[in-house]
Amino acid sequence: MRKIVIAGNWKMYKTQAESLEFLQGFMPSLEQTPEAREVVLCAPFTALSLISKNLHGSRVQLGAQNVHWEVQGAYTGEIAAPMLTEIGVRYAIVGHSERRQFFGETDETVNKRLIAAQAHGLTPILCVGETKQQRDAGETEALISMQLEKDLVKVDQQNLIIAYEPIWAIGTGDTCEASEANRVIGLIRSQLSYPDTPIQYGGSVKPNNIDEIMAQPEIDGALVGGASLEPGSFARIVNYQ
Repeated sequence: MRKIVIAGNWKMYKTQAESLEFLQGFMPSLEQTPEAREVVLCAPFTALSLISKNLHGSRVQLGAQNVHWEVQGAYTGEIAAPMLTEIGVRYAIVGHSERRQFFGETDETVNKRLIAAQAHGLTPILCVGETKQQRDAGETEALISMQLEKDLVKVDQQNLIIAYEPIWAIGTGDTCEASEANRVIGLIRSQLSYPDTPIQYGGSVKPNNIDEIMAQPEIDGALVGGASLEPGSFARIVNYQ
């Protein structure tokens, strides 16, 4: 059975006080969440330690939004895997399109981060996806195939989550049709050596489209951006029907 993973990516939102306020509003809703669903909160680095203490013994797992490939060193502004695992972080987003677009992330550095995350007991969430320009040019399949080929070198696919995030749908309100997301995710699965790797959809996931998204046979969860910032909204997504 493939695992279902619903992860909230808070990006650069929420102070520690706002994080605590979110948890107070969100945690009671997990009483109705099926046991088989893994729920993950990927918070800013400054909030991780505080959230970890408040999640102790709960259903929710903690995720970071990035991780460096070295254990330590002169890498100003970066965070190493042992720094994350020490405070109870279990997951780390790697290769998000915003990291690739704004901070020069390449498939080579993505691959190094994936390997380092796994070496230190983290489960990475690898993001792949195409721009609007690439989709319009009919390059979606070729681009994602190339990303997977480069990103997954020497990566353990049994300790991995992949998120298909069409870049043109992130934060735009323009969701990829559920059937089309299902098709691309099926294509991603066909290229894996381990077919049970969970593959999420991400890109303008909202309470009003989560049921349709999760009804698709190839989709194993969601990586949720803006809709994960509000407790009621994320609760509805986690408790999809």
